[in-house]
Amino acid sequence: MKNYKNIEKVVTSPLVNMGPIRLRQPLPTQGLENVDPFILLHHYGPYAISEFNNPFDLEPHPHRGFEPITLLFKGEQFHRDSLGNEMTVKAGGVQWTTAGRGIIHAEAPTKEFVKRGGDLEGIQLWLNLPTKYKMMTPNYQHLEDEQIPKLFSEDKKVQLNIVAGHQKEVLGNITTQTEVNVFTAIAQEKGKIEIDIPKHHKSLIYLLEGEIVVNTKQVLKKGNHQMVTFNTDGDLIEFEATEKSTLLILSGAPINEKVTQYGPYVMNTQTEILEAIRDFQQGKMGYLY
Repeated sequence: MKNYKNIEKVVTSPLVNMGPIRLRQPLPTQGLENVDPFILLHHYGPYAISEFNNPFDLEPHPHRGFEPITLLFKGEQFHRDSLGNEMTVKAGGVQWTTAGRGIIHAEAPTKEFVKRGGDLEGIQLWLNLPTKYKMMTPNYQHLEDEQIPKLFSEDKKVQLNIVAGHQKEVLGNITTQTEVNVFTAIAQEKGKIEIDIPKHHKSLIYLLEGEIVVNTKQVLKKGNHQMVTFNTDGDLIEFEATEKSTLLILSGAPINEKVTQYGPYVMNTQTEILEAIRDFQQGKMGYLY
């Protein structure tokens, strides 16, 4: 008998204002502080970007104590950071920053993309780091779409992209600090797939576009319920698309440590937050102009 994970929470994806940007924030949300080790999930766009409309230009800003991850679904973004990395991330690509003891980065649609115009859409994900890695040397990883291994459902109607972690015998190409799976999926109408998730992992499915049925019963639809979280009680989740859909599947071993968060810093104590602010002000996280 198949051992499906039971659904823990069903969550909407409310629109929130972040400066000039309006985006969806299913995590954290009312009644759901985190899905340990995942502490923030922002779904931005699709924005119609042009020379007359470009709100998504993020000036240099610091991070410490976690891994900010960008999964781009539409458009192009230019990333630069205090480690000296400069990279254009295109649709289907991923940038995985390990902030560790401190990094400063900036991202914006590329000038070429702004000039020609088009839709920009992506996921910004914050993955916590355990205490022993919070002050590690910062690092940056970039994968283009063709560098991300693909796995297909039996009916060939679901494409599962293995960004990090593993599924069946397929391994992702991102080096992770903790035990974690990050998958995206594109499902055609009536496409159906089962995904193995370790029993002890905290996990979720987030729907960006379309409509799916999770574990034969829970409907996710854009603009209504868009996310489900699961209990740590089974080792399988399943979904079937009722129309063409795009989604994100996350799972990870919980860190189970105290989280103290302030702005762009995620640490364990208030003292460490104050140290992070001081270190940034003193230039210890590097510089980016």
